[in-house]
Order: sequence, then C-alpha cells, then structure tokens
Amino acid sequence: MHDIYERIRELEKAISALPVGYISKKTINGKIKKYHQWTENGKKKSKYLDDDSAAEMEALIEERRKLQQKLRELKKKLPVSAPSRSADAIPFRTSILIGDALKRFADPIKDLHRRDCFVEIKNYLEQDHPGKVFILYGLRRTGKTTLIKQAILSLTEQDFSRTAFIQVKSGDTLGDINSDLKLLSDKEYKNVFIDEVTFAEDFIEGAALLADIYAASGMNIVLSGTDSLGFMFSESEELYDRCIMLHTTFIPYREFERVLGITGIDEYIRYGGTMSLGGTHYNEAVTFKTKASTDEYIDSAIAKNIQHSLRYYQDGGHFRHLAELYDKNELTSAINRVVEDINHRFTIEVLTNDFVSHDLGISRRNLRKDRNDPTDILDRIDKDAFTEGLRRLLDILNKGEQSVHITDTHRIEIKEYLDLLDLTVDIATEFVPVRNEKLYRTAIAQPGMRYAQAEALVRQLLLDEEFKNISAKERNYVLERIMNEIKGRMMEDIVLLETKAAHSEKEVFRLQFAVGEFDMVVVDTEAITCEIYEIKHSTEAVPEQYKNLADPEKYEAAEFRFGEITRKAVIYRGESKTDGDIEYMNIEEYLRGV
Repeated sequence: MHDIYERIRELEKAISALPVGYISKKTINGKIKKYHQWTENGKKKSKYLDDDSAAEMEALIEERRKLQQKLRELKKKLPVSAPSRSADAIPFRTSILIGDALKRFADPIKDLHRRDCFVEIKNYLEQDHPGKVFILYGLRRTGKTTLIKQAILSLTEQDFSRTAFIQVKSGDTLGDINSDLKLLSDKEYKNVFIDEVTFAEDFIEGAALLADIYAASGMNIVLSGTDSLGFMFSESEELYDRCIMLHTTFIPYREFERVLGITGIDEYIRYGGTMSLGGTHYNEAVTFKTKASTDEYIDSAIAKNIQHSLRYYQDGGHFRHLAELYDKNELTSAINRVVEDINHRFTIEVLTNDFVSHDLGISRRNLRKDRNDPTDILDRIDKDAFTEGLRRLLDILNKGEQSVHITDTHRIEIKEYLDLLDLTVDIATEFVPVRNEKLYRTAIAQPGMRYAQAEALVRQLLLDEEFKNISAKERNYVLERIMNEIKGRMMEDIVLLETKAAHSEKEVFRLQFAVGEFDMVVVDTEAITCEIYEIKHSTEAVPEQYKNLADPEKYEAAEFRFGEITRKAVIYRGESKTDGDIEYMNIEEYLRGV
C-alpha cells in the first residue's frame, strides 16, 4: 500500500511540472494559427505558437493527460475510507514518509554522484546548530530532491529511524505542518525534511516558528523548494540569522562534468544549467533541448517563481510593478528578450526597442570580412522577414504590441529578481584610457537557455528563400560559422562568470582599449599583480589569438594600471601547452581547476 502512496506522490509531482490547458486553432486571413490556452488564477490565458512549438507543446500536454489517467487508476486501488497515513498510522495532516516508505523513496538515487554542496547539508545534520533551520533552494531541476535523498541515505541506521520527509502540496498550510511537527517531536524524531514548503501560502509570514520552536528544541529541519524568492523573503522578514541558506541554481562546469559524467565545453554550452541530460542521470527530460521546453522552463521556473513569491509576500504588497506584466502575459516575453540580448548591455532599450537580432548582425559582419572564405549571403537575405519570424519564434513583443508600457522601473525590478535567483551576473568592462563610466556585460548562469535561443535563430534562417538557394556546402559553412560565433561569446561569459565566482577576493573584468581588448583580466589588489587572458572557441593555436596579449603598448598600460602581469594565457579548446611566454590552457582543464 505504501508503494501506491509513493507512486501517487511521484505522479502528482511529475504532473505539476507539465503545462496545463490545450491547443486551439483559429483561421485568420486564410491561415491556421495555433494557440496554447489555459486558465490561471481564474483568468483565461492564451499564447501564440508556431507549428513546431505547437507540436512540442501538444506532446507535453498529452503526456500530462496520460499521467493524470495513471493517477486516477492508482487512486482507485486505495481503500475507500483510507486517508494518506504514514507507516505507523499517525494522524498526519500532510503527506509524510517514514521508515520503509522513506527508504524506498530515497533508494533509487543511491549510486548517483553528489554535488559539491552536499557537504554543507551533511555538516548541518551531523553538527549542532541550535535554533537554525537549513534552507535548500534553487530553480527547478538543479538537484534539490536528489540532495535530500542522498542526505537521508547518508544517515546512520539509528538517525534514519528518527527521520521523516514531508511533501507539502498546494492547499497545505503552516498550521498543518506545525501540527505534524508536534506529532513527530512527541515521538522524538530528530531529522525532518520538508519539500516544497513554500507551497504553504502563509510560509513567508510564519516561517520563524520552525526555528524558534522545533530547531531550538534540537530538531534538524531541512526546508527545500523551487520558490527561491520566497525563501529569501522569509530570511529577511522572519528567520534572519536563524537559517543556513544553500542555493543550488548555479551549476559550474566541473560539477556538470563530474556529476553527470558528460565531458566537453560544447555540451555544457548546449545543456548546462540543470542536472538533466537525456535521461543519463537525475531527470528524464532535457530541459533546454527544444525551444518549447526552454520556454516552459523560463515560464514555470523563473516567471512563475517571481510571481508566486511576490503574491504571498506581504499579502501581495511587494509586487511593485511586475504584477501588470504578469497579468498581461508579458513577463515571459520580457525575460526572453533579456536572455536573447544577454551579451549586450542591459538597458531599457533591450525591453522597449523593436527587436533586432544582435547574433545575426555580428555574424553578418564577420562572414563578410572573413580572410579565407568571405561571403555576403547574410546581406542578401530578407532581413525584415527573418527578424519578424525570429521575433515570433522567441515570443518577443515589439513596443506597439505591448499592452503594458515598460518603464525603467520594470527593467530594474526584472534585473533585481534575476540577480536574486542567481540567474544573472554582471561582468564589468574597464577601459584604457580610463573613463568615468563603467559598463557591465550580463552573463547568464544557465548557458543551455541562451543556446536554445541561438538554435531558434538558425532554424529561422533556414526559411529564407535566398538562403535556401545557395549550395549545401556554403549553407552549412554559414550556419556553422554563426553557431561558433555564438558559442565563442558564450564561452567567454562562462569563463568570466566561473572565475569571478571562484575568486571573490579578486577583481575579474574585461579590459577594453581604444583598439582591441583583453577578454579577461584577473587582478589581485593586495599583491598588486594581474593575469591577462584571451578566450577563443577554437581547437587550433595560432599567433593571431594572442596578438593583443603580445602588444607592448597594451601590456605596459595594463601593468601600469593594475600591477605586474604574472600570466599571459589563451584559453581555448585545444591541448594545453606554451608558446614562448604565452600559455595555451585547455578550457575544460581550466574550468576543472577554477
């Protein structure tokens, strides 16, 4: 019977991650248009889909329908009068696993590798932290539930026998959780894991009781959930210094490689950001495999995360200006625009100007001036039709189509929440000669999301009539060149972001000269030394790659400004070696050692 309850819980969780609603069709000017339609908070929502996205969305909705049918069949097997109880029939209000049921719940992941941050949750369980709860939070599919299961399996037999797992569902309240914790406390349970605790609508406002009553009396309480902002609000409003926070959203390359067993920077560029890849480990879904799955992730894991937290924080009084964007179904559009423009300065124009693909413009210029095989094919395509198709594909609204006038206040708030979610990080650009202003380049911590946008660009390019008429060889060359340009800029962001995260005591930035730049400079302000780098998405080592590093004027200017240069290096995809005083560093080796 307990296997049935566990399977029901698994199905309910899987169903909640899939889109609701249905696909509708409308004939407009003789053309069939497809829309995803659903009801949310009592309001009907609708979103236009192209044919490919509609097919993908329809498959996801069909998968939800099949799982719901399985759930109904399972529930028929339950005794008519039997409530969902624990193994020893304690009258719990929430869904709780203990004993053998808890072992069966955790056991399937026993052979998976652990994330680096596992040691923090392990230390909390083994050491005394009176009055403190442990908060494990982050976006969907970043390994939170797996970390909990691994922590449960790491317990001694004696501690395991006094451990419970609570799965909070929509509709549960903090009062329900409090009632169950009292029962567990009476039976001297030592460790309680509470998953998706922010589903309890009054959690943010009442979280302190978990620390003040139960953790203070010696119970270890681990809270987890996807509602990152909800935890941050509860920390600032209720818990203060009575919690230990562990954020799982940022997954660096070394963890991606070690935990998932997947090697290569291009694989990280394509899928990086979640603990899922083709069903090899952790999850069955490839989060960023298609545009539709990426859109679903942005909407459910990011946009709805922000909306859910703000709705229940201070009774919705903290929603500020983003509520109107969400109510008009335009928050995802704004976030998509930021993701597409992630390699460019985050300004109000990113959200309000008519959409233009920067990737296309950069590739057009580079192909035109290529030394070996120059081509002007991207000058000959129908740029207006291309841009319009890509804009529709990315679900980006032009200024005239936005029902909410986006102001600088919207921009600031969106950026604040993306930063709080650990989704975006600002990388500074310094200048020689010195400027009074400082520019920033916004890097995104989930590269797979950005790559999905790039693939959408390439797919749209294939529809252009002029482009379809060139030879297959030239067409393949152009497409490969565009993707390598995009991967190269993404590789720069990954190196800068991970270097900055690993060296908080140092300054990490790009250095721009009147002509040319250093892709990365790492400054040790105490030692008054620095390292200078070029970052290239190439497997070949050629002198052209380090021309800026070898330029005596640039070298002297950087050394005068930041201190003695102790390393000159090119980070690339080839083998590590040296060329005179220039180091060539393999990208994977560099990221493993950061």
